[in-house]
Amino acid sequence: MKKFIPYNLLSDFRSWIIIFFLIRLIGITNPPLETGHNWRQSLTNMIARNMMEEDASLLYPKIDMAGNLSGIIGSEFPIFNYLIYLFFLMTDFNHWAGRLINLLVSSIGIFYFYKLIRKLFNPEVAFSAGIVLLCSIWFAFSRKIMPDTFSVSLVLIGLYYSCLYLSSGAIKNLFLFFLFASLGILSKLPAIFLLSWIPVLLISKQLNTRRSAIIAFTAIASAIPALIWYFHWVPELVSKHHFQLYFPKTLSEGILEIYQYWPGFFEKFYFASLSSYLGFAAFILGMVLLFFNKRKIELAVFGMLTLVFLVFTVKTGSIFPTHNYYVIPYAPVMALVAGFGLQKFKGKLKFIFLALIAIEGVANQQHDFFIRESQLHKLFLEEFLDTHVSKNDLIVINGGQSPQEIYFANRKGWTLYNEDIRKPFIDSLAGLGAAWLVINKNRMDEVPEMYLEVKSDKHYSLYSLQNYASIFDKP
Repeated sequence: MKKFIPYNLLSDFRSWIIIFFLIRLIGITNPPLETGHNWRQSLTNMIARNMMEEDASLLYPKIDMAGNLSGIIGSEFPIFNYLIYLFFLMTDFNHWAGRLINLLVSSIGIFYFYKLIRKLFNPEVAFSAGIVLLCSIWFAFSRKIMPDTFSVSLVLIGLYYSCLYLSSGAIKNLFLFFLFASLGILSKLPAIFLLSWIPVLLISKQLNTRRSAIIAFTAIASAIPALIWYFHWVPELVSKHHFQLYFPKTLSEGILEIYQYWPGFFEKFYFASLSSYLGFAAFILGMVLLFFNKRKIELAVFGMLTLVFLVFTVKTGSIFPTHNYYVIPYAPVMALVAGFGLQKFKGKLKFIFLALIAIEGVANQQHDFFIRESQLHKLFLEEFLDTHVSKNDLIVINGGQSPQEIYFANRKGWTLYNEDIRKPFIDSLAGLGAAWLVINKNRMDEVPEMYLEVKSDKHYSLYSLQNYASIFDKP
């Protein structure tokens, strides 16, 4: 190996970032059709496309499946969507722009994670923690059209500059900390928990007290835009436009819901986060070493981060144990502790252990890079509708709760479960302006014979809900 690839190249973490970046380019142009979380990716693209086609306002993100409502939704602050929109302006619309943007930002973020750990501890811990994080849940989700690793990356970049400020006192670094932390938290609120270790700075006798206080104040200031957005503006949007993306629970409701899904809750930590049982074993070893070596500051930071993150998990209720990507913000914390554990191994043994963690992590996620042929028909749904359905017509489709098919239809309207496709209910939607019923025949065994069928192919049937003859059968 050394004969063809210099050893110092393999031991340089930047080389691994590039290698993993190239690996994740496999299928980078795929539309959001993969099995895992296609609905969330379709929603992200939907908001970006509406920015391009209707209104590029950051204050009023808009979706397509709100029926006859405005479509304005109380969601995350759409920084990620806006970057996708800007990409659309340069290249025209495509389904995959968000994948590339997220991969670029998340690769930069993991490099800053490495730099941060190297500065706080040592190169060995930083290298091991970086490799563990590269192969964790980060591996798959850093190329999805979702803001999760994107938001965490921005906060990690900000934290690196906070450390530079602590050591140098340069105002530029303080500003960069504020900028990246603010944008990351705005992009997705759970990323704020990564700032919860900062109070530990105030009790550390090894740091400049004045600079520590300034960092703590800046961290609070960086959270203010997000707090205004999520706790003032989002409720305002929901009250006026009646559509929201997430439904936070009270602590008692969240605990009760999580209790009902407790195996899934623990699985998010012992497997989903690092996507590797060996990685989790390294994490446990790291915790043992921190405890027996009496690393009080590190344990205090870990405890603070874990406590705040658990509050977030409880506020999501059943969503956390049933959706693996909610653990993404915690993955860097577990990777860091695993990095401490891997210090116990030296030389080739450590690289063998890291290689096994990497192989297991990648193998557990490789399926996410490919699309089943059975899903490709959705790409032609818009073309199927174009012959009869105006872009301004409202449609009803049996897409369930997922926005995926109404996204590929590139129309607005309602997406329903099969059991909702009943004449009285569909008639009520027609009264609200629905003009067409679209049935995915792969999802529904018996196509309802209650409206005029206008068009049909192997996968879809189109029915008129309005006066078909007066619109299309003109002399």
